[in-house]
Amino acid sequence: MFLNSIELSPRDFADLSTAVNFSSAASDMPESGLAPFAENDMAAPKFKQLRRAYGFDEVAIVPGDVTINPELAELGLDIGPHHFAIPFLASAMDAVVDPNFAIAMHKAGGLAVLNLEGVWTKYDDPSGILEEVASASREEATRLLQEAYAQPIREEYIAKRIHEMKAGGAVAAVSLTPMNTKKYAALIQEAGADILVVQSTVTTARHESNSVEGLRFDKLFKDIHIPVVVGNTVGFKATLEIMRTGVAGVLVGVGPGAACTSREVLGIGVPQVTATIDCAAARDFYLKESGRYVPIITDGGIRTGGDVCKCFASGADGIMMGSPFAATVEAPGRGYHWGMATPHANLPRGTRVAVGVNTTVQKALFGPTSRTDGTENLVGALRTAMGMCGAHTIREFQQAEMVIAPAIKTEGKIYQFAQSKD
Repeated sequence: MFLNSIELSPRDFADLSTAVNFSSAASDMPESGLAPFAENDMAAPKFKQLRRAYGFDEVAIVPGDVTINPELAELGLDIGPHHFAIPFLASAMDAVVDPNFAIAMHKAGGLAVLNLEGVWTKYDDPSGILEEVASASREEATRLLQEAYAQPIREEYIAKRIHEMKAGGAVAAVSLTPMNTKKYAALIQEAGADILVVQSTVTTARHESNSVEGLRFDKLFKDIHIPVVVGNTVGFKATLEIMRTGVAGVLVGVGPGAACTSREVLGIGVPQVTATIDCAAARDFYLKESGRYVPIITDGGIRTGGDVCKCFASGADGIMMGSPFAATVEAPGRGYHWGMATPHANLPRGTRVAVGVNTTVQKALFGPTSRTDGTENLVGALRTAMGMCGAHTIREFQQAEMVIAPAIKTEGKIYQFAQSKD
């Protein structure tokens, strides 16, 4: 179902902080496309103006007028009929999630998504490939990944991995790109998958192509009847149009991940705070329009408890992380992490990064910890921040005041910076 775009006035867009503001000179453009101006004008007309966008390190959350005990904060996330005690998802990356990790994440109360286009569906036992990737030099790693991922997907391994997750009691969430969703959607439903994540660098409800018709969500939802989460987006209009197709959730973020190089290779992306705010505006607009609440999940670039909290204060219902989980003993990457587009045969948009093996799923999420950098007990950090803002629920925390604060991580920290260099 190709959707008609929503008609909003310029003021509507401005209020939602989603529009690119064009110069007023553009409204006076003649057919030549150039705005008229005299040669002695002080300034030439502008083609476009850029709005400011913000990442995690440029904003801060303002404490509330009322505070509550952290244990009073409710953190649940619903995706279709599935309820998760904590709104934390593990990224569909081969170095992060295998069936055993998915089971561990389920026991912790969250959700892990398995990549069905990686080594887990190309090899019966991918441990040898993972060992090679971990031991390869930095220069060899991408070539090795390209060779490993050139193998075809084996349908029997798709069913096998889903059965392994289900046997361990986990919610079986799996990820495919739009192209392979058309091919394997019926198979994964038949195998017992609970949630399908359709994921690419940028996903829209309307896609033009000279080749075979692309994925259409209206047709997909006639063929399968499990919740479908779609990503990734960063803007109001694209998010709204995707929600109107009937999806169960939307992933937010283009290029912020530790192992992703899309921003360097393509120049595409929006910093995560602004992207989350814009997509949250689409969610709330769609809720008023339809009465249906579609959660948004901020995906990528999240490293510390502060980052986690800023996602939710910006409007997220859940978060998806890769590298923090890749550093756990339960992860299969052996201390390394790489993005989904790293093995791309023609234009790699990721790299292998070393994250080490220095924590567990339990400690990363719940502690206890002796670290002071905010990289463990992420759930505890979220509860504490919600308490300081007087928020009983994630929806209340989304209303917390935020400020632009470029000095938030440096103000008064001279001794920390000096001693970190010793």
